[in-house]
This record gives sequence, structure tokens and C-alpha cells, in this order.
Amino acid sequence: MYIISQFSKISGLTVKALRYYDEQNILKPSYRDKETLYRYYNETDLKKAGLIKLLRSIDFSISEIRETLESIENDTDLTYILQEKIQFIENHIQTEKALINTINNYLQPQKTEKKREDYKITIEEIPSVLVAAVRFTGRYNELGQYIPLLYKAVQGNVNGNIINCYYDEECVEQAAMEVCLPTKKRISSSTAECKLLPSVKAVCTTHHGSYDTLYLAYKSLFEYVNEHNLSLILPTREVYLKGPGIMFKGNPENYITKVLLPFKII
Repeated sequence: MYIISQFSKISGLTVKALRYYDEQNILKPSYRDKETLYRYYNETDLKKAGLIKLLRSIDFSISEIRETLESIENDTDLTYILQEKIQFIENHIQTEKALINTINNYLQPQKTEKKREDYKITIEEIPSVLVAAVRFTGRYNELGQYIPLLYKAVQGNVNGNIINCYYDEECVEQAAMEVCLPTKKRISSSTAECKLLPSVKAVCTTHHGSYDTLYLAYKSLFEYVNEHNLSLILPTREVYLKGPGIMFKGNPENYITKVLLPFKII
């Protein structure tokens, strides 16, 4: 048995840390003298201390350490948890890289913002179209995961570009959307509904560039709508004339998106 100062030397953990781990029920001494309240540690405690030191070195939180110690029974269990941690770190790295790109984009010389006159605004009669559709509620960046399902369902009957319908007037975290793929004939699928997307009259424009600047097209359209007192109806639509592929995203500056805002005919 080792007193806390000796155990500190052996384990490489400070006395302050050992007392904290005791309070957190992470590393309690095997024996505590009832009279003196001195802590005494044994070889089992030393092995646990080594594991705690490892987990702290790879950025495990106190709660993660506690859960790990409570759940593992052998090295195999620990391996599974460490593999999960690797996946978490990799996901975190991707998130941090995205943040860096956002910051770098802001630091770059700002491009001249497109003005309304840069967008050609048209009023169009949009005919009805037969589509395979998947309706879902989720984040806007989840749209892409449904597109391969539609192509698989439609197969050789593709009859146009991907259309996405938005059923919310405003920007929301969990959006109601319906991604559609025009099809030459009715198809039967467990993953997609075959339906007729109705004809509408819409105010339209075409955006050239990344989706990050698509708001400029909406800005121009809303200015037109407000000036002409048009009453919009849902869903609004985006037609992806040219966008990322299934495997490769390509150059976002080459994307072409047509935005359609249907309105009531009075």
C-alpha cells in the first residue's frame, strides 16, 4: 500500500489531482484510515491511474473518463471506446477546417456584391412535371444524401435536373423540404414517391456561383416581389442546373441554380 505522496510519485499524478479524482469517484483509494482519513493506494489503483493518465493525455473529459472506467471490463472494450474517440476527433477536425475556411473566405478581399441588375428577373409559367420525390425535415446540408436515392429509384428514366421544394417561409434549423427528380414515366419505389409537381406561375432568376452566395439571388427576387406586391405561395423551388456530382463537388463557382418563387394570380 502507498500513501498519497508516494502514490503521486509513482503514478505521475499530483496530489491535488488525486484528491480531485477521489471527489469525482474516478480514482478512489482502496483504503482510507477512519481515524486519520489518510488515503492508501494499491497496485490495482496504480493500473487505473495509468489508464486515467492516458485518457487525460488524449483529451478525454472527466465525464468521458468516468463512463470509460465504468463500462470497460477488458482491453477489447477499451479498444472500442478509443476507436469511437478517434472518430469523434476526426469529425471535430473536419468541423474546425470548415471554420478555418469560413474565416479565410472572410479575410479575402471581398468581392463586389451582385446587385439586382446583375440578375435577370423573369415571370414564367412553370409546367407540371412528373417527379420521384422524397420529403423530409432536416438541415439544409442534408439534402445531398437523398439525391443518390432518387437516381437509384428513377434509373434510366431521368427527365431533368434535381428540384428542391422548400415548405418554410423563413430560414429554420429543421426545414421541411422535398427533393425531386423528374422522371419520364411513373416508377415504383420504396424510397421515393412518384407524383406530379403542379404547374405554377413564378418569379424567377438564375444564380451563377456557390450556394454560399445564393442569398443574393433571393435578395433580388424579394426586392422585385415587394415592389410589385406579389403574394408568394409555398413551396418555393430551386432547380440545380449545374451542381456538385455524386462523387465530386467540383468548383462551386461553376454551379448554376435557378430560383423560382411561385405567387398567387389575382
